[in-house]
Amino acid sequence: MIIRNEHAADLGSITEIHYAAFKDHPQHEPGAEPTEHRIVERLRDAGALAFSLVAEVGGEPVGHIALSPTLIGNDSSGWFLLGPVGVQPEHQGKGIGSALVREAIRLMRESGAAGIALIGNPGFYGRFGFVCREGLTFKIVPPEYVLALSLNGSDPQGEVGHHEAFGLD
Repeated sequence: MIIRNEHAADLGSITEIHYAAFKDHPQHEPGAEPTEHRIVERLRDAGALAFSLVAEVGGEPVGHIALSPTLIGNDSSGWFLLGPVGVQPEHQGKGIGSALVREAIRLMRESGAAGIALIGNPGFYGRFGFVCREGLTFKIVPPEYVLALSLNGSDPQGEVGHHEAFGLD
């Protein structure tokens, strides 16, 4: 497996990855169509993807992760929102998602980012150092799923922002 920046030729595969990864996902209403693939497309169209990484196995894209700049409270200095991250169902459980998260963290550290926030499963993301922080919120999401990883020792406080591409406004 290799992890690399997306190429123009990957765009269709990235859409397919997220659609398949989130189709019938428990976070969605039964029968609801996933929207994660549209989030990535809208972030890209808006020029709001800080990083868009593809995991490739045997020359084929099978996983993807996106990072976009975010505000936390009134602080916009170097924080990024991780997500969505998706892996083709037949490749899930093989460490591809974890490898994408580790590479995203490495790149954010190298870039001098203050930190990364996300909405996700603390059991999965906790292994990478993401924690629920008191005072960190995100609209309608229960606080135990609002996680952050500080890369510079700062303690983020306030509501985690998101680009309008997430369609939550």
